[in-house]
Amino acid sequence: MNRDAERTADSPIGQRHAFTVTVREFKRQQQAAEKVRQRRSRIVQILNVPQRVRLRSSLVAALLDGHFEQPAGSGILATMPRYFPHMLCLILAVLLISAMPPFTQAQVIKSGPPSCPGVALTFDLCPVRKGAGYDQALIDYLIEQKIPATFFMSGKWMTKHDQQVRALLQIPFFEVGTHGEVHAHLPLHSADEQKQEILGPVRLLKTKYSHDATLFRPPYGEFNDDTVNVTRALGLQFILWNVVSGDPDPTLTAIQIEDRLKRFVRKGSVIVMHANGKGRHTHEVVQDLHQQLLPQWNLTPMTMSDLLICNQAAP
Repeated sequence: MNRDAERTADSPIGQRHAFTVTVREFKRQQQAAEKVRQRRSRIVQILNVPQRVRLRSSLVAALLDGHFEQPAGSGILATMPRYFPHMLCLILAVLLISAMPPFTQAQVIKSGPPSCPGVALTFDLCPVRKGAGYDQALIDYLIEQKIPATFFMSGKWMTKHDQQVRALLQIPFFEVGTHGEVHAHLPLHSADEQKQEILGPVRLLKTKYSHDATLFRPPYGEFNDDTVNVTRALGLQFILWNVVSGDPDPTLTAIQIEDRLKRFVRKGSVIVMHANGKGRHTHEVVQDLHQQLLPQWNLTPMTMSDLLICNQAAP
């Protein structure tokens, strides 16, 4: 008698059949779990969900674990069609968005209310290696035409432009925020280091100029979770933008910059530009915005703070 015959004789048919079914069931569960992992990965990639997101719903947890992959037994789940998991994935997408960390929603400000008939003209004052570091002609035009504007000053820039800092703070329709101490790449630093980088110009404005800065814009627009948490803990508003002028690019003409603005400026837009002399056409573009484009679009320049409360006045 060969070994196969011996195993057949020693093992009852029912036991062999049960073992075969168990192996098949195990493989099927493995395949199902792999499908769920692949689907979860696609959803996370599409939604750009941070790894630290923790799901709030047991239904979502069940979905991600594959508990609804093969409904079985009696009850309503047993009568569901096979595409039921895909329907639940749509629900999962909505729940994941609501479960995202606050910084991806309300804490990082990129624009004002979409119904607000205004825009914020914002100007970064980053430190420069060459040149005056200050666009006097642009500032003079803004003052002459009484155009509200918001400036984000770096600490290093302020230490070299004391007279300009004082002049800007005296204009009632100008608003001054901060832009980091030395214009560092914040995500490359620890939370404590980021805190010192953010606090530097805030302290300087307070101690030297008696100005309480409440607006902060990260250098290069770069940030991570620590940046947002530190900014919030310091009681500052985290301001980005939703329209890039591209004015520091030496290859862009004024017409090209204005064409970009025509495509993207809407109600409530926040436009980022520069007042440190790096924008060769910034002055010209601002003139055209003020004299032609904004009136044509029925939009009014506002400071950042005014834009944020636009349309919120009590009737």
